[in-house]
Amino acid sequence: MTAAATAFLVAVAGAACGAGDNASDSDRGDSGATAGLVRRLNMGDFGGGNAPQRNFNPFSPTALTTTFVYEMLFNINDYSCEVEPWLAESFTWESPTKLVVRTRKGVQWSDGKPFSAKDVAFTFNLFKKAPGLDRNGIWSALSSVTATSEDEVTFTFKEPSVPRFNQIADTRIVPEHIWSKESDPEKFTNPNPVGTGPFTVKSMNSQQLVLERNPRYWQADKVKVQELFFRKATGGAEVDKLRLQRGEYDWNAMFVPDIEKTYVAKDPKHNKYWFPPGANISLYMNLTKAPFNDVEFRRALTYAIDREEIKDKAQYGYVETASQTGLVLPGQKAWLAPDIENEGRVPYDPERAKQILADAGYQTGPDGKLRGKDGKPLPAFSFKVQNGWVDWIQAAQIIRDNLADLGITLNVQTPTPEIVDADRASGNFDMVFGVHGGGCNMYDAYRLPLHSAQTAPVGKPAASNFVRWRDARTDDLLDELAQAQEEEEQKRIVGELQKIMVEQVPVIPLWYGAQWFQYRTEKVVGWPSAEDPYAGPGDQLVIITRLRPNPEYRGD
Repeated sequence: MTAAATAFLVAVAGAACGAGDNASDSDRGDSGATAGLVRRLNMGDFGGGNAPQRNFNPFSPTALTTTFVYEMLFNINDYSCEVEPWLAESFTWESPTKLVVRTRKGVQWSDGKPFSAKDVAFTFNLFKKAPGLDRNGIWSALSSVTATSEDEVTFTFKEPSVPRFNQIADTRIVPEHIWSKESDPEKFTNPNPVGTGPFTVKSMNSQQLVLERNPRYWQADKVKVQELFFRKATGGAEVDKLRLQRGEYDWNAMFVPDIEKTYVAKDPKHNKYWFPPGANISLYMNLTKAPFNDVEFRRALTYAIDREEIKDKAQYGYVETASQTGLVLPGQKAWLAPDIENEGRVPYDPERAKQILADAGYQTGPDGKLRGKDGKPLPAFSFKVQNGWVDWIQAAQIIRDNLADLGITLNVQTPTPEIVDADRASGNFDMVFGVHGGGCNMYDAYRLPLHSAQTAPVGKPAASNFVRWRDARTDDLLDELAQAQEEEEQKRIVGELQKIMVEQVPVIPLWYGAQWFQYRTEKVVGWPSAEDPYAGPGDQLVIITRLRPNPEYRGD
């Protein structure tokens, strides 16, 4: 899977302008830092497809980018998973069903109206009034949301819901004095957005979007960029890569093969990249079938697969090999159980794999093929991979060759992605790849792939537990985690779940999907990097408040 990812498609950007809002080519230039500000950063795509409409409703699936216009209560650091106060200063779980949030004072909307806890309560109650906007399904758990004072909001849940905190924290807050006037908020395109964020919409047309610095921003002194200029990627991926190579983007996110040669070498002083690890890409085995239902067989496979070869040959060396714990390391190291050896990283050791199989009763026949515990040759197993996902196909071929050394035969098959997805959901497979974890919600990181409530009998679609893992201990731990209010208790439970991953091997994490992130230091410095990972690429509000002018920059 080598699809490029654009980083700015998610949120909104709003208002102003209209027809004729074309930023000229001369306007696209940079006159250098003035008054301590960099005039403009050039960004990537801004969402909305090839014919973007003026839609800045942050809850709409077709919205343009709104990341820099609307803000959330807390920033869950995309790299470290630390909770950072934003529009809210603190929170308290008074019980597993009652969350009290203290909002920040002194914040203004971009039209000058004061922000308060009432806006927060209004936003969440908006989802109840307009269920189509409730993209996280938060009201399936909520009972009420009430502003109990100018700076305090109380969330009451129907059942223990501590893991719901991330959804509460990450919701973009909209102003009551604007949105309460809309009779049909699901159809509201919000053409002139008013937010609390560091930028407002200056102009927009089908090819470009310009955001300008919000002078009323509550931490405006930290924003050193006057404008963000987004350009539509209508020329296709190859044109976009060419623009990146030419230094036409200061901030972007796309897959680029051989990036050292094609990007960095064009301007080694300024062209930089950092691809921090994202979700786990794992080997999923059908646990309803023999020998995959044998923990010793699965444990042997963890040693039989050469993850480094997959990293170097199938993944261009861009990724890191994954820990068997299910955590994304090193960012989530604070959650790592201290008694797990080598951070759960399993070395490539085919001799050990053979020994585990032999000790478990699997013998190799005179034909070199592995035999089951009944002495009969194991059948050839299918390994279904999405057609066209060349890096995944190559990874599967490496695994096929690795397991052939043990006398196990895999047939790598490449049906369409739709067929693979359907077969994975219904349990019609021997082996497939799967993606899980990567986010900061530890409950979902383990619940989605492992809770028995997320699976289904073979032949019926499973929600997310495609391997059909059913284990009472796993379910009990996840139910316990849903009620744990203190972080130390949460870490203890997550540590127990890691041990299940390591000892029972329900899935085999292989590598972490990369988060694409390219940036230039010509105009500004202070970007997050492998040397200074203060934020992940997705923490765009954090990043924009950390950038500062490059004192060497003199403009065009």
